[in-house]
Amino acid sequence: IGMDSSITPLRHGGLSLVQTTDFFYPLVDDPYMMGKITCANVLSDLYAMGVTDCDNMLMLLTCSNKMTDKERDVIIPIIMRGFKDAAEEAGTQVTGGQTVVNPWLTVGGVATAVCQSNEYIMPDNAVVGDVLVLTKPLGTQVAVNAYQWLDQPERWNRVKLVVSEDDVRKAYQRAMFSMARLNRTAARLMHKYNAHGATDVTGFGLLGHANNLAKIQKNEVGFVIHNLPVIAKMAAISKACGNLFGLLQGTSAETSGGLLVALPREQAAAFCKDIEKQEGYQSWIIGIVEKGNRTARIIDKPRVIEVPAKDRDGELW
Repeated sequence: IGMDSSITPLRHGGLSLVQTTDFFYPLVDDPYMMGKITCANVLSDLYAMGVTDCDNMLMLLTCSNKMTDKERDVIIPIIMRGFKDAAEEAGTQVTGGQTVVNPWLTVGGVATAVCQSNEYIMPDNAVVGDVLVLTKPLGTQVAVNAYQWLDQPERWNRVKLVVSEDDVRKAYQRAMFSMARLNRTAARLMHKYNAHGATDVTGFGLLGHANNLAKIQKNEVGFVIHNLPVIAKMAAISKACGNLFGLLQGTSAETSGGLLVALPREQAAAFCKDIEKQEGYQSWIIGIVEKGNRTARIIDKPRVIEVPAKDRDGELW
């Protein structure tokens, strides 16, 4: 308990079952991307344990009884296809699941891996002097909400002074593709660069998950976060709304966010460089591990890193 996946030693020598499940409500308007985001989010809990190869996935789906038959027959298969394609991208397959009807549409799944003990990384070995790396930018909740506000004049009026419609649409695209990106490369590199533990940043926000990770450490350590990489313009929106989301306080919920990894100080920069070389996406050193009482905090005035730093026409990143 307290880890991202359950680890069950099997009767058969030296093997463990690593398993996780997750489901949530739709948050983007493209059903195919929604399926991919869901699958990436489920797999993230395996990746947070350093498990790179998932052996099997199941899909969990509840179909809303408010949908017409036509809506259901068109939209549900597209969500399923997105989920299946992301699973295949991860080198695994969806072999079953369960579908029911209820008032809400929910999408989720189960991911299972059978591992030897050297194939997963326990999350509780951070030591004083480690640094904290984050592999995706923050701000998905703000981006998705701001996009929905384009159709709500009373909400849009609060933020239109700090962002344009184009800014919001671009941020939404960035968030959507970031959420659909697998954390698999990061999980693989955790082994190469001797990670001391990790978690994925999702519903509790950066600070919530950093606290959860700090709480289970074997050593008496604390996490201090100095830098906040944020999808471009989302910090301005959050401020304009009177910190409605708590983005700069680390409490804004993320969906399918990056891995927060404790790495030896001398390995962290190489880890970030390697991810960028393999995937073309940045990672950031955002904080340090110091002597402490197994809690996490963000400094009073953290440095906000706009991602990307420069906007290029026709390019997301």
